[in-house]
Amino acid sequence: MSTEDVEVRRSTRRRRTVSARREGDRVVVLIPASMSRAEERVWVARMVDRLKAGERRRRPSDDDLMARATDLSERYLGGHARPRSIRWVGNQRTRWGSCTPSDGSIRLSDRLQGMPTYVVDYVILHELAHLLVAGHNRDFWTLLRSYPRLERARGFLDGVALAKGLDVADADDDVEDATA
Repeated sequence: MSTEDVEVRRSTRRRRTVSARREGDRVVVLIPASMSRAEERVWVARMVDRLKAGERRRRPSDDDLMARATDLSERYLGGHARPRSIRWVGNQRTRWGSCTPSDGSIRLSDRLQGMPTYVVDYVILHELAHLLVAGHNRDFWTLLRSYPRLERARGFLDGVALAKGLDVADADDDVEDATA
């Protein structure tokens, strides 16, 4: 990250804490006004590194997604779902994910990037289950039942959809409480 991408803001109210956040394409680092220039350089580098590490965790690469899918399949589906590819796509505006069972490909909407890991895991697991069961019937939901954050993740996605004015009703609703 080049220095023009980082803005340092000093505050007389800030005594000891240093924090960083992204504002658009820029990283803003908040430091105490009393901090020396040498301390500033050290802290800015440290905070930019922390911020980037957090972003990598929240926005995994396609290779990271494949490793995650393999792990989730092993843990929750007995390793039976084996995707050939999994990748982020930018053209899914009404779905969180999709899959093509015939070629084993899974696509995740890039709108998921930055969401909590358990939510992305749920969408991956959902699509993995579709590699084994086509619809949202009782057999499908039985596969997902062991995921401990199933309802929490679904609720999170419903909340995001509602906040963005998207249709919350989806194909998942055709099963009467099959997750219980």
